[in-house]
Amino acid sequence: MTEVPGSNPDPVSELIGIGREFHGRGWSLGTSSNYSVVTGRDPLRLTITGSGFDKGRLTSRDFVEVDSQGQNVNPVPGGPRPSAETLLHTLLARVAGAGAVLHTHSICGTVLSEAHCSDGFLEISGYEMLKGLAGITTHESTVRITIVPNTQDIARLASELEPRLAGPNPEVRHGFLMAGHGLYTWGRDLAEARRHIEVLEFLFEVVTRKRQLR
Repeated sequence: MTEVPGSNPDPVSELIGIGREFHGRGWSLGTSSNYSVVTGRDPLRLTITGSGFDKGRLTSRDFVEVDSQGQNVNPVPGGPRPSAETLLHTLLARVAGAGAVLHTHSICGTVLSEAHCSDGFLEISGYEMLKGLAGITTHESTVRITIVPNTQDIARLASELEPRLAGPNPEVRHGFLMAGHGLYTWGRDLAEARRHIEVLEFLFEVVTRKRQLR
C-alpha cells in the first residue's frame, strides 16, 4: 500500500485529541460527529471513528480502517463498525483530495444550516478569519458554504455531491453543511482540516451572534 507523504504516523492519537477538544468546545456532543485520516492512497485506506462513540472519550479501540467503498478491511467480531457516513469521507478523499475529514455538530452550524437550507448555501464575506481557509488571501472575499438536505441515504448524497466536488474549480470548497445536522470540512492533512473547522465554526458563531444583536 502506498502511504500518504507527510501523513501522521499515529492518526488515532491525533483524532483522540481532536475528539476531546471538539467535545469541550461544544462541537461534538453525545455520540455525534465523525473524523478520518487517509493512511494510504494505492489502494485507498482511511482510519475513521467507529459508529456510536462519545467523541470526548475515544480510545484506540474505537476506530476502524476502511477501503474506498467504506468497508471495514479488518473486521473483528463485536468490534466497532464504520460510521453510517463513511462514504462521504471516502468521497472527499477520492474526489476532493482530502487527507483528513472532520465532521462537527455545533449549535450555530445547525441553526444556520436550517435557516438557509432553502437557499442551498450560506455566504460569508468581509472577515479576517476567512484567510484561514485554503486559497483565501484577503478578508475582501466571499465564501459560499453549500447546504444539502439531511438524509439517511448517504450513498445517494455522495453520488450527488461528487460532480460538485470535481474539477479545478469545484462548486463545493472548504466544507458543506447538512441541514439540521452539521458541518463537513477537510484539508490536505489533519492540521489543515482542523484549521478549517476552527475558522468555519468561528464564522458561524459570528454570523449567529450578529443576527441576535439586530
